[in-house]
Amino acid sequence: MNRLKGILWAALSSSTFGLAPLFTLLLLGVGYSSFEVLTYRWGVASVCLVAFGMLSGRNFRLSWPELKTVVVLSLFRAVTSFSLVIAYQNIASGVASTIHFMYPLAVALAMICFFRERGSARIFLAVALSIVGAVLLSLGNDGFVRGNTTLGIVAAAVSVFSYGGYIVGVRRSRAVQIDSIVLTCYVMGIGALLFFIGGCCSGGVRFETDPRVWLYILGIALPATAVSNMALVKAIKCIGPTMTSILGAMEPFTAVVIGILVFGEPFTLQGAGGILLIVAAVTIVVWKERKAADPAERPQ
Repeated sequence: MNRLKGILWAALSSSTFGLAPLFTLLLLGVGYSSFEVLTYRWGVASVCLVAFGMLSGRNFRLSWPELKTVVVLSLFRAVTSFSLVIAYQNIASGVASTIHFMYPLAVALAMICFFRERGSARIFLAVALSIVGAVLLSLGNDGFVRGNTTLGIVAAAVSVFSYGGYIVGVRRSRAVQIDSIVLTCYVMGIGALLFFIGGCCSGGVRFETDPRVWLYILGIALPATAVSNMALVKAIKCIGPTMTSILGAMEPFTAVVIGILVFGEPFTLQGAGGILLIVAAVTIVVWKERKAADPAERPQ
């Protein structure tokens, strides 16, 4: 039952995460800066989750060691969001989301480098496949110009490693003992403060009054942020970071479909091949991890 709950939480998390490019691009389209988008996204989401947590009787008190851990996790998560917004501004949102989906490889590499897990030929094969897949994605969208392609790809790559670090941190630190709602509230609240400071230092953060724009803000803050992040933490705690990663496949597919239907982004055979290679690479990593999972990685 715990495993089934974890799978359902992971599916909910990945599908709602896939809505983020849609609302991000809509807000950028009305003149929002990256910092403004993320200030509203994380700020509104954290306020809603704090209200929910208080109504449901959550205890928001953390010890000093727990708070230090949460601050570090918040930095990883904030870097992920900021780099993805930069990627959306410069390359097709479907491409950025698919590259971001390579984060299970970062998880696997982190476990090898920092937690003494044994590497294997499968891991290196998966890395090679993912690199080829990213190249194909890039070539398949060569005619689609939104900004600086190199900057967009580098930003998406940064999100891979920062998000992988966040996932490993949630599972392998004191954060695993913190209530999912409480942890998500702290991570988002600290992130919102960082983005607000960044916005104030780079042109200010506007006070929004347009009802239509508020629909975009609520769209990115509630399903694409509050729900998705809470479900992510619950999934990691139930089934571990590896299985949560593979079940995140719905995220890039959702983003690709939205990019094609809403923003007219291209979908070519090269792009399709790139997506398949990246999904195959992630599947190889997860299959290996499932067969050789250590006790710390098993559902608790």
